[in-house]
This record gives sequence, structure tokens and C-alpha cells, in this order.
Amino acid sequence: MKALVTGGAGFIGSNLVKALIELGTFEITVIDNLSTGFRENLDSCLDKVAFIEGDIRDADLINSVTKHVDIIFHLAAHVGNIKSIEHPVRDAEINIVGSLNILQAAKNNGIKKIVYSSSAATLGEPEYLPIDEKHPTRPSSFYGVSKLSAEKYVLSYGQTYNIPVVCLRYFNVYGENQKYDAYGNVIPIFVERIIGNKDICIYGDGKQTRDFVNVKDVVQANIKSAKYASVNPAVFNIGTGNRTSINELSAILKEIFHQDIKVNYAPPRVGEVIDSCADINSARKYLKYEPEVSLHDGLVEYIKWYETAH
Repeated sequence: MKALVTGGAGFIGSNLVKALIELGTFEITVIDNLSTGFRENLDSCLDKVAFIEGDIRDADLINSVTKHVDIIFHLAAHVGNIKSIEHPVRDAEINIVGSLNILQAAKNNGIKKIVYSSSAATLGEPEYLPIDEKHPTRPSSFYGVSKLSAEKYVLSYGQTYNIPVVCLRYFNVYGENQKYDAYGNVIPIFVERIIGNKDICIYGDGKQTRDFVNVKDVVQANIKSAKYASVNPAVFNIGTGNRTSINELSAILKEIFHQDIKVNYAPPRVGEVIDSCADINSARKYLKYEPEVSLHDGLVEYIKWYETAH
């Protein structure tokens, strides 16, 4: 089977590419403009994939690279709530228009399946917990708006052109190949500062909760989505079903590092939800998805990788 992975040099994409190679059943093409992805993420397997440095906003390029492809794993995106507020036009160009280029190419070239990486940011502040797929979608950031728009387009293209599609709403993903980014996930930010013997900053009172899911489990969900036969339901929450407060996260990190870490508190940031936790029953039922990596074990593994990579 021939697979295209957009954003395949990025954090999640590179982990997916390596897992697909290990399966041995995919002929893989990767496209990435390397704006946030890194060729070094694929150093160990570049000889096993066709790598194209390109942008999903280039419609002609996307139409060309999707010819003779069976399945598209669409991960390329402009990621981050705060970043989207600072760069809303770029966010929309990449996440909406770029995704439309993927969908048009899929329609033109007879793609057999699309697995789209969506986000829990599409949901906004939850009305209830855990959050199931029927929860209202009221995103509180431009990133959430653009990901929701793309998700709706994916579902509409699937219905209109009879293309099997799966949308995976990731909660807070962390793990190997996730580099420090001041806009990014709290885990690499905390780890970067702790390793550098710096204080960590928590925005708000630290009681806000997240569902931290390891990238290995996200990869598992993508691979199982490729095997998923039905197109209805086609939207799945991908998390662990567990809530962890930011204060609890800092306590776990203190335990792992065996050191006292000074915590400073700052006002909450605009565009960030207070609580988040996935109901993953639908993914369990239809995809046979089951998270396997505990937060503690995943953090230990991530810190080991981070220290080696730096």
C-alpha cells in the first residue's frame, strides 16, 4: 500500500513514519516544508522513504505527489493556540486552504482513505467531562477554529465523493521528537527549563487539567484508523481518558528529576481551556484503540530522549 504522510518530519509525523516502516506493508512518501519539522527526525529512515520538501499550500505539488497514493495521513498543520492568535492568516492558510488542497487532490486522484489529524482544540471549554464526540464544538482559539473547519471539510469531502475518512481529535500529545517551543506543549517547556536549572511558570492556578497522551498511542490510533473499514462514525477522540492538573504534572516531574523545582504563577493565557479530558469509548469500540503508555513512564522515556538529543 502506498501512503503519503504530510508533516512527516514533524513530531507526530516522524513517529508515524517510523512505525509504518516497521510494519513493512507501506511504501511511504513524506512531504514537509521543514518550518517546524526536522529532517533529522527521519535520519534513521530517510533511505526507506521518498522525502519531498514542499508545502501543502502548493496545490499543484500536492496534486502531483498524491498520484498513485492509496492512503493519506494528513498531519501537516500550523499548530498552537497562542501562535494562531498571533498569526491568524497563516494559521488559516495552512490548516484550511492547505487541507483543501489535500482533499481536492484526493478527489482528483482516487485516494482510498484519508486519516486526518484533528485536535481537541476544536471543542473549546468543555460543558461536561469526559468529552465525547457529541460534545458541542465551540473553539476558543483561532487554531481550534481552523482545525474544526478542516475537519468539517474532510467529513464533507468524504460524504460528497465517497472517500473513506477518519478524523482523530488528539488531546495533549507528548513524546519523542517533541522539541522545545515557547508556544508548544507544556511538557517540553517544563523539561527544557528544569534541565536548564530554571524556574517553571504555570499560567493560572495550576488546577487546570489536561489529558496527556503519549505519541506512541497516537501513532497506534493512526495505524488502526488505516485498517478501519467503516466511514461512520468517522470522528474519534484520542487521549487516555485521564485528567492531570498542571500542578500534578510539576509534582511528577519533581519526583522524576529528584530535585526541588521552583514554580512561579502567572495570569491565565487567552485562548486556553481550563479543563480537558477525552472520552475514548468510541475509539476503543471501533478502532480497538487502547492507550498503553502511562504518564509517568512516558515522561521518564521522554526525558531520557530529550537529554540524549540535547
